[in-house]
Amino acid sequence: MLHDVSDGLRPLLDELARIAALPLERGETLPARAYTDEDFHRLEHDRVFRGDWLCVGHVSQVARPGDYLRTEAAGEPLVVTRDEEGGLHALSRVCRHRFMDILPPETTPEQGSLQRLMCPYHTWTYRLNGEYAGQLAGAPMMNKVDFDRAACRLPRYRLEEWNGLLMVCADPGVPPLAPQLAEPADRLAPYGLADLVVAYTDRWDGVPANWKVGFENGSENYHHMGTHASTLDTLVPGKDTVVDESQGRWFSMYTPFTLDGADPAAGGDAAGVPRVGTLIPGLGERELSGMTVAGFFPNLVMALLPDSVTFVRWVPTGPVTHDALVTVLVPPQAERDPGFGAYVEASRRQFEVIQNEDLVAVRGVQRGLATDPAPSGGRFSHLERPLWQFQRYLADRLSATAPKGQLAGAVRDVAPARGERGQATPPLTPGTR
Repeated sequence: MLHDVSDGLRPLLDELARIAALPLERGETLPARAYTDEDFHRLEHDRVFRGDWLCVGHVSQVARPGDYLRTEAAGEPLVVTRDEEGGLHALSRVCRHRFMDILPPETTPEQGSLQRLMCPYHTWTYRLNGEYAGQLAGAPMMNKVDFDRAACRLPRYRLEEWNGLLMVCADPGVPPLAPQLAEPADRLAPYGLADLVVAYTDRWDGVPANWKVGFENGSENYHHMGTHASTLDTLVPGKDTVVDESQGRWFSMYTPFTLDGADPAAGGDAAGVPRVGTLIPGLGERELSGMTVAGFFPNLVMALLPDSVTFVRWVPTGPVTHDALVTVLVPPQAERDPGFGAYVEASRRQFEVIQNEDLVAVRGVQRGLATDPAPSGGRFSHLERPLWQFQRYLADRLSATAPKGQLAGAVRDVAPARGERGQATPPLTPGTR
C-alpha cells in the first residue's frame, strides 16, 4: 500500500529538502522527527524500501542449481532460488492458498537445496525452473472445486546480481541498478566480490534505534577516534580517512593501515590465530595497505580488507527499532586452510567487540533524539560527506512531488526472465492477495 503524504508530514519534508540543498560546508543533521515519527517511517517504507533496490544476500549462497536462500525485503518474506539452467529468481514465500510461509524459519534452514517449493501447511508445491518459476505444480484434493491452477503462481520480484550481491526490487518502475553503480563497480573490481564466498553471517535483532542512526554510524569513520579509540582507531585511524567526492546513490572512502597494523605478512596472536586470513588474490598495493569502505543507499555498507569483505544492512522494524544483518565474505581457498575455523571464531569475536561499541553510540543517539531536541546548530565534518549525500538521496525519494511507481502487488503482464549477472529480472506479480 502506498501512503500519501499527510499534511502533518509536509513541514518535516520541507525541512528535509532545505537541509539536503545545503552545501557540505553547511551540512547539518536531520530533525529528530525524521528518526522517531511513525508517518515518516511509513513513507520511508513505501518510497525507499518498497521503492528501491535492496541487498538480500550473496551469490555464493545460491551457487548451485536447486540452491535456495530464505530472506526478506521491505518486510516481505522472499526466497531466492537458482534453477537448473543457472537462472536466479526471487519469489514470494507466501503460499497462494492460505498465505502460509512456505519456508518457515522454525523448521527450515536459512539456505539449502530443493527441487520444488512445497508449503508445509497443505503441501501445495511450486515450480522453480525458468519462466515457470513460482507456478503452482501441485495442489492435492482440489479436483472438486473451480480452480485455475495455471493462473496460480507466487509473486515474483525483480532481481539483479551486482558484483556478487543479490539485489531485489518490489517496484517495476525503478530503473535498473547496474547502470547506476558503474563507477563503484570499477573501483571495487580488484576485490572480485562475485568470486568470494560467505564465511559466516550474524545479526543483531531489535536494536532500539531508528535504522538511519545505525546506517549513518556505519557510513563515516569520524567516530573512530571516540567510539573505537582503543580498537579500530589503532588500526585505521579516522583522521587518516580520505572520503571520495562521489555523487548519486553511493559513497566510498579509504583509510591506510597504521604502520604497526594489519601487515599481511604478520604472524598470529597469542593463541596462534592469524591476524589476517587468506588474502584475496590479485589485490594491488593500495588494497593491501588499507581499508576501503563503500556504501550504497538506502542501507548497505561494506568494509573491504585484504582478506575479507564485510557488508552490513540496517533493516527497519519500526520507527525506533531495526535489525543489523552482517555477512562476511572470504576467498574460497580460505575455507581449505586448516586454521579457517579458528580464524572465523576470532573474526566473530572481533566484530562483536566493534558492534557492541557501536551499539553504545547508536542507542545513545536515539535516546537523545527521543527528547525532540532543538536544531543542533552543528555542522558536518568533511569525514561525514556520506551523510550529506544520504540526505540528498532521502530528499529525492521522499519528496512529495517525486514520481511514484506502482509498487509490488499490482498485476503486471510482463514475461519473466532468468536473472543474469548485471541484468534485471522483470517482475511477475500475477495477482493481489
